[in-house]
Amino acid sequence: MLFDLLPPDLLVLAFILTFAAGFVKGAIGFAMPLIMISTLSILIDPRLVVAGIVLPIVVSNALQVARAGRVEARAAVVEFWRYILVVCVMILISAQFLTIVPERAIYVALGVPVAVLSVVQLTGWRFSIPAGRRRAADLGIGMVAGSLGGFAGVWGPPTVLYLLALDTPKHRQMAVQGVVYGLGSIALLAGHLRSGILNAETVWFSLYLLVPAMLGMWTGFRVGDSLDALKFRRATLIVLIVAGLNLIRRGLVG
Repeated sequence: MLFDLLPPDLLVLAFILTFAAGFVKGAIGFAMPLIMISTLSILIDPRLVVAGIVLPIVVSNALQVARAGRVEARAAVVEFWRYILVVCVMILISAQFLTIVPERAIYVALGVPVAVLSVVQLTGWRFSIPAGRRRAADLGIGMVAGSLGGFAGVWGPPTVLYLLALDTPKHRQMAVQGVVYGLGSIALLAGHLRSGILNAETVWFSLYLLVPAMLGMWTGFRVGDSLDALKFRRATLIVLIVAGLNLIRRGLVG
């Protein structure tokens, strides 16, 4: 099944890049979908890449929810239920359009959020949201994050920026991220089962990538405490910016 989808050399490359993405997520807690999308899409059909990242995202985010703890996860749902609902609904909706979009447009659509969101996080730019506009922000930012999630599997960075804008305490941030990523990944799975992106053929690629993703996360957990997290995070974001710009270039000039 796998050899029908990709030749052996690309399967090996996909394994290595997914391991690296899992390592980064285990070490610093984010960026696995960003890394997988921006690197794998350079040599592999982006639709197959989106299918491939689905199961690694679901399982890794389930682990993140478990690490947050039941009490914190429940409190996160109570406080952010509107945002979570909008994100999940938009993931389901936007996932349906991936099959009808031209390939070059997909490269641009993947590259722009990867590059822009990485630049935003690298520069440390922040904005604040007044308490009176919280409901509107839940809806507006949730729609943006969910749309990116369904189309590119990337809804983490907008969520992080939103939590920072609300001055959410660190322990609550981790819980909210776990819940948003966990429930969003289930919506992503359902959306791409319905869209046909994840099907009886491509699911084998997703199962294959699950192995290096989990190995990478386990390794990242083990060595994360010994890393200079800030420098490692900055280096990761710089790599993502370059990869995102290359995807944009491919979409514009071929």
